[in-house]
Amino acid sequence: MREQAAGRPELRGDCARCFGLCCAALPFTASADFAVDKAAGTPCGHLRPDHRCGIHDRLRQEGFSGCTVYDCFGAGQRVSQVTFGGRDWRGGPPERARRMFDVFPVVRQLHELLWYLTEALALPAARPVHDDLRRALAETEHLALGSPEDLAALDVGAHRRAVDVLLRASELTRAGVRGRRRDRRGADLMGARLKGADLRGVSLRGALLIAADLTGADLRGADLIGADLRDTDLTDADLTGAFFLTQPQVQAARGSAGTRLPGSLTRPAHWAPAV
Repeated sequence: MREQAAGRPELRGDCARCFGLCCAALPFTASADFAVDKAAGTPCGHLRPDHRCGIHDRLRQEGFSGCTVYDCFGAGQRVSQVTFGGRDWRGGPPERARRMFDVFPVVRQLHELLWYLTEALALPAARPVHDDLRRALAETEHLALGSPEDLAALDVGAHRRAVDVLLRASELTRAGVRGRRRDRRGADLMGARLKGADLRGVSLRGALLIAADLTGADLRGADLIGADLRDTDLTDADLTGAFFLTQPQVQAARGSAGTRLPGSLTRPAHWAPAV
C-alpha cells in the first residue's frame, strides 16, 4: 500500500544536504522534550559548524528527545539546495537567514502534504478520486517549487484545508474494512485505556492519544493522519495497513518487538528490536 510514498527519497530528510535548518529555524521550550529554551531563528548550541548535531548519538540521554521525533519530510534539503540554490544561511546577509528560516516551516508542511497525497494514490480503494489526488499533488509540487517570496506569502494552512480529497480517499478505503468504523476524529483520548481494542477502519484523524494504552490494539485500516501519538503505548499493536501514519508519529510512541508497522516505516531505535 505504501510503497509509492516510500519510493520518494526527496520526501525523506537528508541532513547531509541541509544547512541544519531544523536546528536553527525552529523554536523549542524547556520541557520533557527539550533540555533548554531556544528561540526561532537562533541556532541550537549543539549545532556544529558543519551543520551536524554534536550530540546526535545521545539526544535522548541529553534531554532532547523532541529532536528524535522530528522529520522535515525532505523540506530541509529542498530549501537549502533548491529554493536558495545551495546558499548557506551562515556567512551571508542576515536577510537571507531570516528568509530561509521563514520559508522552511512552510515547505515542511507542503512536503508532509506531498507524502499524504502520494500515499493516497497508492490506495486501490481510492481509485475513484485518483484524478483529484493527482491534481492536488501537482498543485502542491508547484507551490513547493515557489520562490522564497512566494513561499513566504503562501497561506499554507488554507491550502491544506483545500485538499479535502484526502478525506474522501480515507472514507473510500475505510469503507472496505470489516467491522466497526467509528469516527473518532479529533477525539480526546489522552491516557485512554484501549488495550486490545478493535480499531480497524476507525478514523483517528487529529485524535489526542497522548499516553494512551493501545497495547495489543488492532489498528489495521485506521486513518491516523495528524493523530498525536506522544508516549502512546503501541506494545504488540498491529498497525499494518494503517494509513497516513508517519515516521515522526511512530518515533513519538512506545513500542515493542511485537509491534507491527507498515513496511515503509522504520522501527525506532528506542523500541525493543523486532524478533
